[in-house]
Amino acid sequence: MLIARRADTRARADFATWKMMAKLNGASALPPEAQEFLSSYKNLLAQMSEGEATEATITAIYKAYYAEMGGGGTPPDVRPRQAEPAADNVTAFRRPAPKPKTTSFFGAGTAAGTQKRPLPVALIFACLVVVYVGIRFYWR
Repeated sequence: MLIARRADTRARADFATWKMMAKLNGASALPPEAQEFLSSYKNLLAQMSEGEATEATITAIYKAYYAEMGGGGTPPDVRPRQAEPAADNVTAFRRPAPKPKTTSFFGAGTAAGTQKRPLPVALIFACLVVVYVGIRFYWR
């Protein structure tokens, strides 16, 4: 039963991934086995509703995975038929809005340079002069 649960979980996750890839026009990048299951899914869609076609395809994938994982005989029924309706919750990818750029220290990150620097150059120079004079005065 452990093999059956793992095979069912993997079949449902893989089918959802493959379906999403197909919606995003990336089905050609899928392995040949996945492409075969997707083509059989499209054939089943012509004959029955989307929910029934989805469950039939997942059942076929589940049987293949069950045999691949070392399950013997016919795979047991893991999920009740009406427990979980098949939902189409795959959405297209959208890029997030770009974040506004933050200025780095001393304004080095500004593109146009229109913002004032937090510490003026003259103040930095004056501090360096004070430190230099202080060191010269201390050494005498």
